Amino acid sequence: MNKVLASAEEAVEAIPDGATIMMGGFGLCGIPERLIAALRARGTKDLTVISNNAGVDDFGVGLLLRARQISKMIATYVGENKEFERQFLTGEVEVELVPQGTFAERIRAGGAGIGGFFTPTGFGTLVAEGKETRLIDGAPYVLEKPLKAQFAFVKGWKGDRAGNLVYRKTARNFNPVMATAAAVTIAEVEQLVEPGEIDPDHVVTPGIFVRYILQGTHYEKRIEKRTVRGTGD
Repeated sequence: MNKVLASAEEAVEAIPDGATIMMGGFGLCGIPERLIAALRARGTKDLTVISNNAGVDDFGVGLLLRARQISKMIATYVGENKEFERQFLTGEVEVELVPQGTFAERIRAGGAGIGGFFTPTGFGTLVAEGKETRLIDGAPYVLEKPLKAQFAFVKGWKGDRAGNLVYRKTARNFNPVMATAAAVTIAEVEQLVEPGEIDPDHVVTPGIFVRYILQGTHYEKRIEKRTVRGTGD
């Protein structure tokens, strides 16, 4: 099976309106920039996006929000995106906020085939409304169900033509678990190499989880919130 695609545009051609898509990364680090941009250009709409946050107004998932292509976000926080905040407060986009650790574990559970798990996080808050709770060893817990998706967009530092992926530092956040929790995982990488060129001990996501792979170009690697010291510090 040939997993290599020529472009991000080819990768998003088969994604229908109304699809549920996981998008990896943390803030602006390790996000599938090229796939998001291609989806924005194609105009696919009514999307449910599962992502730690929504980037910023003019970059990352924020591009899809500004274009009104997202109808629901499942995320851990509103973050630095003013447009996301505005749409959230006005009810223009449905938002399910999930505690960050619970978010990661729900995705991991989805990929591992686990039907749910109990966590103390969120007990007694809005997060627990409508969910099963129980006492375990005298402590209160909330039942959380797994998160799965039709598609996952992940970003790797290096990948081979068989789909084996290596991530780099913070860019590893959420990408590996999302790669396991979707029916179709599409990976974009900065370096595309031949099978055998990656040390097997360095592979984080085995190619069995990746349906398609492409080499991205022109990565911006922005800083979400730049902080500098004054000259007197």
